[in-house]
Amino acid sequence: MIAIDTNVLVRYLVADDAAQAALARELIEEGLSDEAPGFISLAVLCELAWALGYTYKQSRADIARTIGAFAEVGQLQLEEPEIVRRALAAGNADIADALIHEVGKANGCAKTVTFDKRFAQMSGVELLAS
Repeated sequence: MIAIDTNVLVRYLVADDAAQAALARELIEEGLSDEAPGFISLAVLCELAWALGYTYKQSRADIARTIGAFAEVGQLQLEEPEIVRRALAAGNADIADALIHEVGKANGCAKTVTFDKRFAQMSGVELLAS
């Protein structure tokens, strides 16, 4: 198994650099397998969601579909796939925020606190205010 950095996934998905996109495509489609998968960490998923949303202006729904598709591909292994699935099920939430909350819950946290009003709308997340 090898770890895959965010920029490899971005090149694979958006192909904004032809040479790097070809290398990423070759690695993911031909160099990885169910027996020797590529590993995608939660940190990479957060960076990927940010890059696709901020730089490439993809919608949250499109980003969630992309990450969800990674969970179904045998040659890719997500860190904590059940946590990722629960975060994706959070609807239109920011993927990174949903992952923060779900990782906390999985580690025994009763709630998540934030100053982010939008994030605080998620069930189990509380706005930290005076």
